[in-house]
Amino acid sequence: MSSQSPSQRERWRHIIFGTDTPAGQRFDLLLIIAILSSVVAVMLDSVQSIHQRYGDWLYGVEWFFTLLFTGEYLIRLWVSDRPLRYARSFFGVVDLLSVVPTYISLLVPGANYLLTIRALRVLRIFRIMKLAALMSEANQLGLALARTRRKIGIFMFSVLVVIIIFGSLIYVVEGPSNGFTSIPRSIYWAIVTVTTVGYGDISPQTPLGQAVASMAMITGYAIIAVPTGIVTAEISAAHIARRYERECPNCHRHDHDPDARFCKQCGTGLPKPGDDGS
Repeated sequence: MSSQSPSQRERWRHIIFGTDTPAGQRFDLLLIIAILSSVVAVMLDSVQSIHQRYGDWLYGVEWFFTLLFTGEYLIRLWVSDRPLRYARSFFGVVDLLSVVPTYISLLVPGANYLLTIRALRVLRIFRIMKLAALMSEANQLGLALARTRRKIGIFMFSVLVVIIIFGSLIYVVEGPSNGFTSIPRSIYWAIVTVTTVGYGDISPQTPLGQAVASMAMITGYAIIAVPTGIVTAEISAAHIARRYERECPNCHRHDHDPDARFCKQCGTGLPKPGDDGS
């Protein structure tokens, strides 16, 4: 029995984590169908008329998928070369979170509706369809967001200060008689106004208050583009860096497209991305 365990574990690893075999592709396809079916069942259960008629049946379906995905998660841990690394990875965390709400619902009613997080698991379709380029672009975006987190953090802090100032100003100008009963409530109005949401549950009534609101709206339009510009600049810098990361071994030219296979100047084959060419 012990002599068969390693080969069986290896076979399951290829099926679960690999897409280079028909069995692995079928497994991932069936998994995505199961994920979508479970998400649809959770959404249908939130409709009151459907819940009244089929609530018990949908509850059973929910537990069926939860136990199925729990078993799948445990098998992934078992067959993984580095179980801890998988558990800490993006998909590992999502796989765990996709089953936890059902167990929490035993203590906190309604928590099972958070099972819609399972939809994130469908991102594995990029791996199945061999859309590695799209995953690479997604990784670049994630890296750009991580690199700009300090700039965006400073920007968000500055926006918070501006919102507090607008909230305090409108509170002084309008006062409780016009619905601005406190500075926190006025800050809520400032957030809604600066973000251009405009619920309309509180609005300035005086000409001076409307002038303050106009300034807040204009400020909102001015600051919305700032985070986009920061992230875009980082993505552009990363793209330029990728163009220059590979050197032609013959003519030593650097500015090649990320997907280029041959040098645009002399036609020599280029090293693969990440290869130092040695």
